[in-house]
Amino acid sequence: MAEQKTSYPKEKIKILLLENISDTAVKQFRQYGYSQIEKKNKALSEVELLKEIQDVHILGIRSKTKITDKVLSQARKLQAIGCFCIGVNQVDLKSATKHGVAVFNAPYSNTRSVAELVIGAAIMLIRRIPDKNKAAHEGIWLKDATGSYELRGKTLGIIGYGNIGSQVSVLAEAMGMKVLFYDVVSKLPLGNAVSARSLNELLRNADIITLHVPQTEHTKTLLNKNNLKLVKKGALIINFARGEVIDLDALRRFILDGHIGGAAIDVFPWEPEKNGDPFKTPLQGLPNVLLTPHIGGSTEEAQRNIGEDVSVKLLNYLEKGNSFGSHTIPELSLPSLEGSHRILHIHKNVPGVLSEINSRLSEHNINILGQYLKTNEEIGYVVLDVDKTISQRAKQLLQAVKHTIKVRILY
Repeated sequence: MAEQKTSYPKEKIKILLLENISDTAVKQFRQYGYSQIEKKNKALSEVELLKEIQDVHILGIRSKTKITDKVLSQARKLQAIGCFCIGVNQVDLKSATKHGVAVFNAPYSNTRSVAELVIGAAIMLIRRIPDKNKAAHEGIWLKDATGSYELRGKTLGIIGYGNIGSQVSVLAEAMGMKVLFYDVVSKLPLGNAVSARSLNELLRNADIITLHVPQTEHTKTLLNKNNLKLVKKGALIINFARGEVIDLDALRRFILDGHIGGAAIDVFPWEPEKNGDPFKTPLQGLPNVLLTPHIGGSTEEAQRNIGEDVSVKLLNYLEKGNSFGSHTIPELSLPSLEGSHRILHIHKNVPGVLSEINSRLSEHNINILGQYLKTNEEIGYVVLDVDKTISQRAKQLLQAVKHTIKVRILY
């Protein structure tokens, strides 16, 4: 990405990065001339954000910081939010759209990290390592092959065959496993994986079940007391997806009665705000249960990849107006036009706005050298390249257009 000169001085653009975002992101911004970067190692509460956000142009967060409508209403200078993680459910996307704030994330950057740990957890559980590890720490020697198996030849049931689920599928086959997957959307199998006709079919046939679904109304307690009883006796459950997709009380009961042979859980319905805080789950103290503190994607490689991926998206939007990958602003990816100034116009998606934009500029003899438009259900996004000598006048005219949300001269 070639360095651009923005019309707003780079040294005045304030970038706030929270939750110990990788220094890779800081280096990226500094490389492109941005110097006013503040990095905090913790999440901020809504009250704290309301104090911090007023002069911020770019905000970087991970999964703990919640961006509410109240925060976005106060963030008058905010151009974009970078979620340096997989999901964006911590941001009120409807409000961000309403306020013309672009929201980006890194949906693929930690895929390998999660997939590797899922396979590692499967090996630990099928060999009953959690119990043997606990006994060894307590000074008890449990050298026993009973109930300990190989992965080879077993059937892995993958619920959710997206980026992570399909990567798990590839690794599982390399380990000699059979793969059965279920997804609500038709997906092309990788390798020799087979698509199950229903969730219940998968539950009945899998030796190990791993979940890789988003958190929605439809996936809440996707595994519950009614369908957990369908799984094979001794089957293992792995959840590195979202905390609410399994009824943990029901899972506890099925583990205690011996119907389910063990579980590896990395995500929980409630999680502490910071390291060292107390933590409780119904699964604590159960046999052959591996509990980890939401670290599925927490590797040095993943954090570097996420830092680079999201910061590049933010820089492309900040310097070129490219919104590719945004969850709120309609996606536009466009080339720079030499000899022009670029203006970004975000407006409510109602009939007549583009016509008014063109009419106002035409009435004042402002020549449009290039124009790009894309809309979603809520807003429209117009990128205009105009003659350098009259860009300030063009901005004033565009600000007066009805239903305008935000106007910015890019360069």
